[in-house]
Order: sequence, then structure tokens, then C-alpha cells
Amino acid sequence: MGLLRNRRWVNGLGFLACAALMTYALYAEVVLGLEPCPLCVFQRVAVISLGLVFLAAALHHPRGRLGARLYAGLLAVAAGGGVAVAGQHVRLQGLPEDEVPACGPGLDFMLDVFPLHEAVMMVFSGSGECAEIDWAFLGLSMPAWVLLACLGLGVFGVVGNWLGGPQPSSRERMSA
Repeated sequence: MGLLRNRRWVNGLGFLACAALMTYALYAEVVLGLEPCPLCVFQRVAVISLGLVFLAAALHHPRGRLGARLYAGLLAVAAGGGVAVAGQHVRLQGLPEDEVPACGPGLDFMLDVFPLHEAVMMVFSGSGECAEIDWAFLGLSMPAWVLLACLGLGVFGVVGNWLGGPQPSSRERMSA
């Protein structure tokens, strides 16, 4: 529980975990040749957002409870977005073959042709390419791992920022 009492460590580790997730996503794309579907791209945006909130919280390192709880709320929103997108992706992957939506246009095309809100709705309605499972580890697809990572990082960040105690000043640390 000692680590969770130091908000700077919590936020720094959360940022590093998000950076590791994005590093692997890029490795999977470039080296393994796994092209991300539109929902994968949205999951990347959620993980990057979560990482940026962790980074801001680590750098800002608010001393008071209000600032720390504000970061806890932002982390909950970012992680919740990742869980929602990854959850939709896992749901699509679990559909019976006859219920899988037809493959749709690519994300770039949708963003170029349709208004943003329509493109986002089209992505969340899913397409056949989002239902394919091209990669699995321990029986779980990549979106399932992203869901677990966002859920775990969200809980870690919220608990660490919400419950983390006030940080002692350098003078207080030196006298201890």
C-alpha cells in the first residue's frame, strides 16, 4: 500500500504502462503486420489519453486533495472510454458469424467523407474487420487485453490519486 500513497509514483508508473501498451501496438502493426481496424484506432486514442492524464498528474503533482481528485476523475473518464471501446470490440468479436456486420470503409475514408459524429457512430456500429481475431495471448484477443489494461490502470490511477496521502515537503523528508 506504500506505493499507492505516493501519487507521483502512481502516475509515473501509469504513464509508463500506457507507453508500453502503445509501443507494443506499434510493434504489432509495423513488425507483425497487424493493421489496426477503426475500433483499434479508437482504443489507441483512449490509451494515449489515459497516458497523457497520468503524465500531466505526475508532472503537476498536486499537493492538495482537490487537484489529486480532479486527476482521479480525469483518469476514470479516460480509462472508462478505453473500457467502453474495447468492450464494444470484444462484443463484436464474440458475435456468431451470421451476425457479424459487413466490412465497412476505412477510418480515413469515413473521416474524410462523413461528419465526425456520423463517422464515430459508424465505427461503433462495427464492421466485419473489427470482428476478426488476428492475435491472441493466453486465449484473449488484443481488445480483451486492452479492456483489462484500461480497467486495471483506471482503478490503479483512481485509487492512487484519490487515496494517496499528502506529499511531505523536502524539508519534512530530510528531518524524518
